[in-house]
Amino acid sequence: MIDKIFYKKLLSKSFSIPVRVNYWDGESEVYGEGTPEVTITFKESVPVKDIMRNASIALGEAYMDGRIQIEGSIQKLVKAAYDSAESFFYNSKLKKFLPKQSHSQKSSKEDIHSHYDLGNDFYKLWLDPTMTYSCAYFEKEDDSLEQAQMNKVRHIIKKLHPQQGKTLLDIGCGWGTLMLTAAKEFGLKVAGITLSEEQYKFVKQRIADEGLEEQAEVYLEDYRELEHAPFDYITSVGMFEHVGEENLGTYFNTIAKYLSNDGVALIHGITRQQGGAYNGWINQYIFPGGYIPGLNENLKHIVDAGMQVFDVETLRRHYQHTLEIWDENFKNHLDEISKQMDDKFVRMWDLYLQACAASFESGNIDCIQYLISKGPSGKNLPKTRDYIYQ
Repeated sequence: MIDKIFYKKLLSKSFSIPVRVNYWDGESEVYGEGTPEVTITFKESVPVKDIMRNASIALGEAYMDGRIQIEGSIQKLVKAAYDSAESFFYNSKLKKFLPKQSHSQKSSKEDIHSHYDLGNDFYKLWLDPTMTYSCAYFEKEDDSLEQAQMNKVRHIIKKLHPQQGKTLLDIGCGWGTLMLTAAKEFGLKVAGITLSEEQYKFVKQRIADEGLEEQAEVYLEDYRELEHAPFDYITSVGMFEHVGEENLGTYFNTIAKYLSNDGVALIHGITRQQGGAYNGWINQYIFPGGYIPGLNENLKHIVDAGMQVFDVETLRRHYQHTLEIWDENFKNHLDEISKQMDDKFVRMWDLYLQACAASFESGNIDCIQYLISKGPSGKNLPKTRDYIYQ
């Protein structure tokens, strides 16, 4: 009875759309005015103490285990929770500090392995052919995901105003599309760095297959340990979310160390305009050690590292669209994915993709590109943005 009272109070004002809740004892209630757009069914009660400890972990685990079922769009449901000022997302009594996380070189490698080394075959099923696992850039609404990912890669490289024959370092190079495009289309000498063995082997093979051994190289090591001469350009996409709050200063100082005098860097990553934050469930099951820094936080670290900002661009709606396509692709390949992963993993990954799309849609998180230089802002760049779009 106490659990039921708690849940009724918790859920009655948590959504900006009408939601039906079917409780474990057969009782059903609709919260909000109008026809329910989403139905939540509790197969059993999730202990109140677990909710109070960390609501995101408790509810996420219950969905993964099938103790909570959702009929309708998870993305719509999560966005409705973000949109409601009285949602449990904003309930101060439910906000708990997570334990301090480690981001030593050992733990960082373990964190990357747990996510990116799930296997290239898994990612091939729902990413586009470029194997790009970050926000795409939709120049046109009807761009395919593959076209939008190549738009993003070229958009990033063009922002650097690259000059043929100069050098570029890609920190957290993924499956190599950005660095190899910079080599092939812009004539740069490139190096990539990753902690993922799967990605390292994949990029190494791509370099050999495309005959780029004289122009490209990839390293399997921590970004803090690379021993190399300064680079004219640095790119880093979807990387700083993984380094941890306590290591953001080190991350930007490392970029400054690797960047030549008057060099230019394009740093692209998930950022909260409202300030930095953790998410318990995402940290525990998707990105161990993940931390989304705040906009002001990143800007302070950039300046403290002796660099200056030339341009900032937000891509929030682009990432929402990217995630929606990923989730659609994921669902379209459920038969093949189910042969590799169990039902719990499938529910986890679907929740991850839809919840992230909702978080971008609601403005809870953003994706921002920072164009920065070592030395006066944009010293060797054109005075207007026109050069990026030519």
